[in-house]
Amino acid sequence: MKYYCNPINVPYRYQFNMDPRSHGKLQIDREAADPSMILFQGKYYIFASMNLSVWVSEDMVNWEAYRLPDNLPLYDYAPDVRVCGDYVYFCASKKGEICNYYRTKDILNGPYEEIPGTFDFWDPNLFFDDDGRVYFYWGCSNVTPVWGVELEPSTMRPKTERIELLSGDVYERGYERMGVDNCEFPRSEEEVEMMFQGFVKQSGVPVEQLPAQYVPQIRGMFTRRPFIEGPWMDKHNGKYYLQYACPGAEYNVYADGVYVSDFPLGPFELAKNNPYSYHPGGFMPGAGHGSTMRDKEDNIWHTSTMRISVNHQFERRVGIWPAGFDADGELFCNQNYGDWPIAVCDGKNDPWREPEWYLLSYAKPAGCSSRVEGKGADRAVNEDSKTWWRADSTESGQWLEVDLEKPMDVRAIQINFADDELPIASPGEIQGTATQPRYIEERDLRTRWKLEGSLDGKEYFMIEDKSAVTTDLPHDLIVREEGIQVRFVRLTIVEIPYDVAPCISGLRVFGIGTGERPKTPVFKVARSDDRLDLLATIDGTADAVGYNILWGHEEEKLYHSYQIYRDVADVQKKKDAVIEKRIGALVKSQEYFVRVDAYNENGITKGQVIKL
Repeated sequence: MKYYCNPINVPYRYQFNMDPRSHGKLQIDREAADPSMILFQGKYYIFASMNLSVWVSEDMVNWEAYRLPDNLPLYDYAPDVRVCGDYVYFCASKKGEICNYYRTKDILNGPYEEIPGTFDFWDPNLFFDDDGRVYFYWGCSNVTPVWGVELEPSTMRPKTERIELLSGDVYERGYERMGVDNCEFPRSEEEVEMMFQGFVKQSGVPVEQLPAQYVPQIRGMFTRRPFIEGPWMDKHNGKYYLQYACPGAEYNVYADGVYVSDFPLGPFELAKNNPYSYHPGGFMPGAGHGSTMRDKEDNIWHTSTMRISVNHQFERRVGIWPAGFDADGELFCNQNYGDWPIAVCDGKNDPWREPEWYLLSYAKPAGCSSRVEGKGADRAVNEDSKTWWRADSTESGQWLEVDLEKPMDVRAIQINFADDELPIASPGEIQGTATQPRYIEERDLRTRWKLEGSLDGKEYFMIEDKSAVTTDLPHDLIVREEGIQVRFVRLTIVEIPYDVAPCISGLRVFGIGTGERPKTPVFKVARSDDRLDLLATIDGTADAVGYNILWGHEEEKLYHSYQIYRDVADVQKKKDAVIEKRIGALVKSQEYFVRVDAYNENGITKGQVIKL
């Protein structure tokens, strides 16, 4: 068996962002987003925004990065990649300028033949139907819809007028609302106008001098209307599944919804299972703007964007989850415990396979060699990628340690490096678009460390030694499938990019506990008056580490989930405490069923299904 753990373990490149909204402050972060994943000539490829590279795998677990040719628009967002026969087609986003297409028979070596485009677009998606016809979808805005058009296969020129296919409606679809846990409704026109005028006054540039094409975008910043973006088309049993992302990449609720039609250009009807890709909780949330792919064994996988958004709004990573179509043709994605280790089998996978290993490190005692005030070792065991331990020294040899409190059967350890306002200048010339200027790090950097274990905190043995590697993997996963007995897990940092003080957002230890699973959860659920929110009240018990709230439109189709952890102090004190959780992702016209499961180091206990 092979395992991976989200976010996937690849070399995410640093971005040096000179965002116009930052008033001249350079913002530095790693970014990868908007992944297009394909199977081509027996290998898997992921193209992601702002990485200059393509990631390649033979098994969906181990990925290697290869530099792409410079004639591709590597500084343009949302690269779209699709296979058609012997060719792979590539395009990317650029508003205000005509976007070209490219194709190749050799992804790594090229050449990439350029096919002149005829219009500009953002968040593109090509779809090659099985009858030889070609369709194109695009859209990324909280002002305009997702469009579609048929293309001439030989020239890639439009054969039809563009058609409006779908738009947002936050009063019907709660999951399209912006904000943490979908909490924000749009502002009134009066509020938007007032904020827009305030922006104009502060900028010192009269409205008539602003570039006309940017004025709707600027106004859109203040509307709190959702971004409807990132389309991706699939066909299954004669039906067309138009997927889209919403409401915004910086939110924990970044999701992918889906519409269905009998025709590639509609009319489309909202699927019952929405949003089908939704991962708002856990260590690193977000599951929007992605792609869906069949592997060599006809298993279906969905890859999409995960969110950090601390050092920069678009500080993001990439996740992969098992997906599929059920017997009724409904597209689903399994994001239960979606950033715990996921098993990949040879042959057919069960997309609803339960986790084999459980989190052992949550709220456990943690120590370190040094720390910055407010960023102690406890930040590495709180299951929150937006916080981290930061050493108070750049000297090699800084260490972080987790005490599991007793010897445990450890099967996997994920090491998540973070960045904290890096005090460095851009190593290259800022380029890209006027609205999103940046420099992408060209050099191959190194992240080196040693991972040791101990039963008594005195005698240590080596678990993994990467003190001499030439790779840069900020979310590395170490697997010991047969298990090792460990109480203390110590990470010693040898070298990281730019020789700054090391930061770890998660030293996450997984395995199998020897105790009892938690009690069957007792909970109540209600629905808000506007029918867009699920309101859960859980009698949290001391034997549970956390809860997974599941819901769906049928009792046997609880396809959505929100994983929550109990308060750190309550877990440490073994204290019972009531938990109240609001989930704002319901569709107003849809009926729902709900279940709450409890979990701890020893396993998962399923609750009873209740009709909402």
